[in-house]
Amino acid sequence: MATRLGETASPVAAAPPEAASRTARRPGRGALWRRGAGWLPRLAGIAAVLVILEIGSRTGVLPRESFPPVSEIWSSLLGLVTDTPMWVEVGRTMQGWAVGLLLAIVLAVPLGMLLGASRLAFQMTRLIIEFLRPVPSVALIPLAVLVFGTDQDMKVFLIVFACFWPILFQAIYGVQDVDPVATDTARSYGLPLLARFTRVTLPSAAPYIATGLRISSAIALILALTAELVVGAPGLGRAIVVSQTSGQITQMYALILATGLLGWLLNSVFQAVERRLLRWHPSHREVAR
Repeated sequence: MATRLGETASPVAAAPPEAASRTARRPGRGALWRRGAGWLPRLAGIAAVLVILEIGSRTGVLPRESFPPVSEIWSSLLGLVTDTPMWVEVGRTMQGWAVGLLLAIVLAVPLGMLLGASRLAFQMTRLIIEFLRPVPSVALIPLAVLVFGTDQDMKVFLIVFACFWPILFQAIYGVQDVDPVATDTARSYGLPLLARFTRVTLPSAAPYIATGLRISSAIALILALTAELVVGAPGLGRAIVVSQTSGQITQMYALILATGLLGWLLNSVFQAVERRLLRWHPSHREVAR
């Protein structure tokens, strides 16, 4: 509205900066709706597959003795969830998974960062790494059984060997991808070596290492179940074999479903932690939008 000559326009009240920042951080209804709508196609696809399998088993298209109905599998899984032996086997599997993955992290991250920072060290060890990396972990099962027996130690050894390489290479690539301008700037300002590592190198390599950890988490679970299935180490894999040999096919499928849900849960946890800890990184800011 125009003001007459000699009059002063009344100032427009502005929102406090704190309120503006809270408003900017608060997700709108549209953003929440888009996030919820993004799950609809996924849930619809899962429901369609389950319905098709249920109908196929009920109508005889799939042999019922080999492919029980999905509803019976879920019922068996719910019964197992309320039973203590199920969680004992889950705990045994997760124990091997956690110990093996932790040892792989402790060994691979420092070595990878060292090799990434020193071109000479990387060239000296490259042939050894390229020789050992393609060796399948499953091929080492006879050696692991011979040395460690069929207990948790054998399972942990296989997990460490399989998870070591993704974490190692991600750490190497992360250090090698550090912006040299940032490193030179930190050096020109007189930052000591430890400060350059914590403020420049480690933040730049963190997204690479986080990706290696998430990949290795799935590999660790696969190797744990493989050792239990093939060798008979205690855990979910051995429970699956016992159910199959005793003719409890529905329970076997329920345990297989439990392993899939466990893998999905672990991957979701790693993704959530990665987004939380690396929310400052541009790639995660783009995903958040």
